Amino acid sequence: NYQVKAVEIPLTSLADDVERTNKMINQIEGPVLLVGHSYGGAVITEAGNNEKVVGLVYIAAFAPDNTESPGFITQQHPPEAVANLFPDSDGYLWIKEEKYHESFCQDLDPSESIAMAIAQKAPLASTFGDAISTAAWKTKPSWYQISSSDRMISPENQRKMAQRISAKEVIELDASHASLASKPEEISSFILKAVASF
Repeated sequence: NYQVKAVEIPLTSLADDVERTNKMINQIEGPVLLVGHSYGGAVITEAGNNEKVVGLVYIAAFAPDNTESPGFITQQHPPEAVANLFPDSDGYLWIKEEKYHESFCQDLDPSESIAMAIAQKAPLASTFGDAISTAAWKTKPSWYQISSSDRMISPENQRKMAQRISAKEVIELDASHASLASKPEEISSFILKAVASF
């Protein structure tokens, strides 16, 4: 019986997001396995240095090295849907609503993506330039799920990161960036496998 918590990160800077994640980690009794999707991978890469954290699971996520940012990694192999991102006048980064389905979750029914597009959480674009200081995957066991049809983080970048972090297990799914929604059984069993290793 596991306690599951979703961290509502502010998406205002990597430091703010890591601070919020650490507060949540410290509220939990016992060891913690962090799971991060997309930009959340950068957050768990830094927050994973918390002594309570036993491992990291990356779901189609950024796993930067020391001094790297998600933006730096993105530039290595820009994703297919990069043209569908735009910053608003306050500097928050959005996926164009009419392009959301094809960019983020093309393997879901279009009707499922309408609510996702409206409820998308926009990070400050500057967060993608925030670099990792100490990558926790260097000292904590990690797992990585690659989405081979991802249009938000290039699958090539994902394969490179999965290899670089010496993930204990890597699975590749024919999925969009929203693999959690389109392949829920595969993702949940992958996470539970990681949990069972402790």
